[in-house]
Amino acid sequence: MKILKLIGGFILDFIQTIVTALAIFVIIYLFFFQPHQVKGNSMHTTLTDSFDNGEYILTNKINYRFDKPERGDVVVFKAPQNEDYDYIKRVVGMPGETVKVFNGRVYINGLPLDESAYLPSTVNTSAGRFLKEGEEVTIPEGKYFVLGDNRAHSSDSRDWGYVTEENIVGKAWFVYWPPNKLGLVESK
Repeated sequence: MKILKLIGGFILDFIQTIVTALAIFVIIYLFFFQPHQVKGNSMHTTLTDSFDNGEYILTNKINYRFDKPERGDVVVFKAPQNEDYDYIKRVVGMPGETVKVFNGRVYINGLPLDESAYLPSTVNTSAGRFLKEGEEVTIPEGKYFVLGDNRAHSSDSRDWGYVTEENIVGKAWFVYWPPNKLGLVESK
């Protein structure tokens, strides 16, 4: 009888541990951090040094509950054309600002955007279907203009317009796979 009590106690402790761990995981997943896989090469080389994709990142979902996205932040958001899919891009234009693409450069409020912290000077930014060459648009309140770091291979705000604040899932925060890429995601 003592053996059955010990086995029953062990099973009960095991079940309680599993339930507690699952509850903690669900709370963290829903409110704090969410894993995402980097697919495509639009953020090459910031998130991938090769075009094989597959990096896994943690997205910080807390940041934007208290603060707004800032220029240079790498954000994860619901894709404008298919909200079942998440995109990852860099915020370059803020609400109320004007943005223009001209001669391979991005201009914010009429001034060239300094992207030297995350892009080589050789990167050429072309216009798209939404933002035509030399055309200036004003970003509405509650919306952001986002671009992939691999400008030649990125579907971004140049093609489909702004990202709404409510569609932003969070800030790309930490690369956890593969192990040789382990570290914080570079912003600004």
